[in-house]
Amino acid sequence: MAYDETNGTATPPGNMTLRSRWCRAGLALLIAPTVVMIVLAIYLAVRFGSDAPVVYADIEEHFKYGSTGGERESGFPFWIFQAMPQVCAAHLPGSGYASLGMIYEEGKSLPVGMSLRRYQGLDRTFLNCAVCHSSTVRDTPQSKPRVVLGMPANTFNILGFQKFFFNCAKDAKFTAEYVVPEVRRLLKENHEAHPEADADLDLIDRYVVYPVAVALMRERLIMLGQRFSWAEKQHAWGPGRVDTFNAAKVLFNWDVAALPGREQNAPADFPSIWNQREREGLQLHWDGNNTKVEERNKSAAFGTGTTPPTIDLTAIGRVEKWLLTKEPPAYPYPIDSAKAARGAPIYKAYCAQCHGAGPHDFSGEYVGKVTPIEEIGTDPHRLDSYTYTLAVNQSTLYAGYDWRFTHFRKTFGYANMPLDGLWLRAPYLHNGSVPNLKELLEPVAKRTKVFYRGYDVYDPVNVGFAVNPGQDTAGRYFRFDTSVDGNSNVGHEGRRYGTQLADSEKEALLEFLKTF
Repeated sequence: MAYDETNGTATPPGNMTLRSRWCRAGLALLIAPTVVMIVLAIYLAVRFGSDAPVVYADIEEHFKYGSTGGERESGFPFWIFQAMPQVCAAHLPGSGYASLGMIYEEGKSLPVGMSLRRYQGLDRTFLNCAVCHSSTVRDTPQSKPRVVLGMPANTFNILGFQKFFFNCAKDAKFTAEYVVPEVRRLLKENHEAHPEADADLDLIDRYVVYPVAVALMRERLIMLGQRFSWAEKQHAWGPGRVDTFNAAKVLFNWDVAALPGREQNAPADFPSIWNQREREGLQLHWDGNNTKVEERNKSAAFGTGTTPPTIDLTAIGRVEKWLLTKEPPAYPYPIDSAKAARGAPIYKAYCAQCHGAGPHDFSGEYVGKVTPIEEIGTDPHRLDSYTYTLAVNQSTLYAGYDWRFTHFRKTFGYANMPLDGLWLRAPYLHNGSVPNLKELLEPVAKRTKVFYRGYDVYDPVNVGFAVNPGQDTAGRYFRFDTSVDGNSNVGHEGRRYGTQLADSEKEALLEFLKTF
């Protein structure tokens, strides 16, 4: 018997049992949804809460394929990225991303310069530093390409890469109806080659995740395409070049199309990035607008899709440390040592003060300092595109962080660069308007007015890349016209720059420059 305090009477055992059953049933009904919600929350957290990049122990592999953090904010879902060249083939100049000058190594699913990170339930990929600072060299058109890390990406057409995604997003085929079946086909094909890989999308991916991802990606790319629409009115950059700071102005929400004409059409070559320790304190970038290597690197990381909250400082730090001492490969073709010896004193007399005493000695009165535009006389568009106002805006980046930018300055000329790995840095001048070193030692009137860029077959006679790919053009190589705004090949001319030397002296100097 149980005692009922309400009336002081006893309750029969049977009634108590019935009440307990109802209480337990009610409690179960309350607990069951809670358990389901907890299990669902754990599942969603595990599936969509991940943030893990693919990590490479080898530093060169890390440079080529490691993350900078850009996948978090800007990353493309990996399988959608792989499907787009098939879905939007009409917007590429040839077959796949290789037609844009991207480099594929044997056995790799991504080109050099793209990383992979599992983030918010999807494998995502985006650019890293190597996409702009790696390229290939061939001895002949039939030779296998050699990948060289740290050199300018002279084959990569970054504007073509951007335009492909913007145009694909506007294409009627860029919908789940077309993209998801192509993703499933690629998964099946990959599974046949790699049985341990997934053979298909699961139901959630197939009917929820990927359709939503395609829709979001389409919306974002169309928005970005509208912001970058100014580039449609600019002259084509061609492979190996980027209009760095006008693109930065887009990120600051400037109306770039309304800028003065002198700031427009300012593409410049991707630079080499070897021997960074010796460059600390030099005026960096083509116009020497910063003297701090770490700031320059974090600024460049914006081009890989990072933002202040998403940048992966640990991953970038590994690359920074490696580049402090990373050296370029030696010139691989025969050098006439006697002729090079005759060229050494000529170099010392005409070049060393601005470009360093030698390939491993960056000493010189004007090395890493800016020569006024009135003296150097080269195309001013890149210099004019970087304005005082932009420098002020850049100083707001990373505000609130210990590494806030403090060293960006407006200058009035172009910086004198050390010449390490010079043989791999063609075409020459900041805008890549002179195809080889031989022509850089000639007066402007003797320099080639029109040539092709983006070819990786080497020309050891003239010291640069071949400028006439002949039958290989097919839309991949770029016809570079020096009469176009921003492409001028004037400057770096006169007695001071060696263009008035005798032919025999120029030949000796050219031979010595091969040793850098």
